[in-house]
Amino acid sequence: MAKTDNSSFEQKLFKAADKLRKNIDAAEYKHVVLGLIFLKYIFESFTELYNKLEEDEWSEPEDRDEYIAENTFFVPKLARWSHIHAQAKLPSIGQTIDEAMEAVEKENPDLKNVLPQVYGKANLDKTSLGELIDLISNTELQAENENSKDLFGRVYEYFLGEFANAEGKKGGQFYTPKAIVKLMVEMIEPYKGRVYDPACGSGGMFVMSEKFVTEHSGNIKDITVYGQESNHTTWKLSKMNLAIRNINSKFVVWNNEGTFLKDAHPDLKADFILANPPFNQKDWGIDILADDARWKYGTPPNGNANYGWMQHMLYHLSPRGVMATVLSNGSLSSNTSGEGEIRKNLVDADLVECIVALPKQLFYNTGIPACIWFLRREKSNHSKDVLFIDASEMGYMKSRVHRDFTEEDIAKIRDTYLNWRKSENYQDLKGFCKSATIEAIQKHGYVLTPGRYVGIPDEEDDGIPFEDKMASLTATLKEQMDKEQELNQEIAVQLAKIGMSL
Repeated sequence: MAKTDNSSFEQKLFKAADKLRKNIDAAEYKHVVLGLIFLKYIFESFTELYNKLEEDEWSEPEDRDEYIAENTFFVPKLARWSHIHAQAKLPSIGQTIDEAMEAVEKENPDLKNVLPQVYGKANLDKTSLGELIDLISNTELQAENENSKDLFGRVYEYFLGEFANAEGKKGGQFYTPKAIVKLMVEMIEPYKGRVYDPACGSGGMFVMSEKFVTEHSGNIKDITVYGQESNHTTWKLSKMNLAIRNINSKFVVWNNEGTFLKDAHPDLKADFILANPPFNQKDWGIDILADDARWKYGTPPNGNANYGWMQHMLYHLSPRGVMATVLSNGSLSSNTSGEGEIRKNLVDADLVECIVALPKQLFYNTGIPACIWFLRREKSNHSKDVLFIDASEMGYMKSRVHRDFTEEDIAKIRDTYLNWRKSENYQDLKGFCKSATIEAIQKHGYVLTPGRYVGIPDEEDDGIPFEDKMASLTATLKEQMDKEQELNQEIAVQLAKIGMSL
């Protein structure tokens, strides 16, 4: 009987695309694949509107202004998928795609310097490129889901994750695992307002925020996203990722000097801040920024930017804003170079709302355990309290090296936090969660490691009396000792056969 393939559509597509990668490095190949997926997506959006305009006798489907009015990218004839697909088997296909990308950028200023023009490179096998175009053209793309635009968004997001996995440590620089992003977004609930990510990578925090709004029957236009990214290649990925989701990325900028040295949004006060900045970043510029207004709670050390990132976010947080940031676990307990004093000041100012300890191996760029800090300007229901959640033993091993959260894990952590905030159906659970007062934190020397507060879970009683357990264990031990004697005698016999003795 043939084995059923239960892989999702995205998984099957990625496997097929990856087979065509040949000898190209994953870091390079992702731009080839994601660029084509983006081109196919904008063609689908364009075609949908083109067909509507054709049916209207007062409209001109080749008029670029018609598309601008509907917030849809205009695709010139040279870049239309039908033209590209027709050329797929020609040796000049690489040049054809590069010209198509250039034409799309020319017609759509929002995409200027964003699209990859790497298809004419000599190391890219043109036969495989043609097969990749066939794969993306497959009618299954439309058949899978009536709204093929939504499908391309899912495919793009899935491919980003898979390429991050393939690149390992480098992948973590542009991609935060989906489960972590989902957890952070669902906990801070960005329904309406300004959403900011000062180290936005490929834009995952913004995409998940948009999903949250639409899943809760909100209007995507009710949130505005602001971001900056120092890596130009990663910034391009984010611009395409957001365009596929129809998220306005006007305020998501490339900032080659970095967030600290050049604050791209100096006057921004955001309602929601979500970030996964580089862990324990060294030599980040404090020698130039020692007197910066952002260091209200203490000057961060040059050897570690953790509290620099945190205070940068706090500086940009609106009076009623909330922020969530991933940091290494060292941020919870370090007392070196004034970090302990900064943490003390944050706690005493009643800004720290919740700390979630995460398990190891969740991230692509590091195996070390991390945590999520939640800080809120106005803690109306829980003034002078901090919620500690220890999720360090949760999740499952998705692969030999990577752990992931299940939907149930995410729901458990999220609901614990939301119930605590509302003061409904919350109770401390030994080994998992604890609502601690600032006085209790002071007694612990302002160390914020959740394990210190939640304690160790009680051992579950299996109902077997102690005497019965001991009888069983000693019987097993005797069996093993008898077996050891037998094996020792057998070893002695075998050694004697070759003239040796113990």
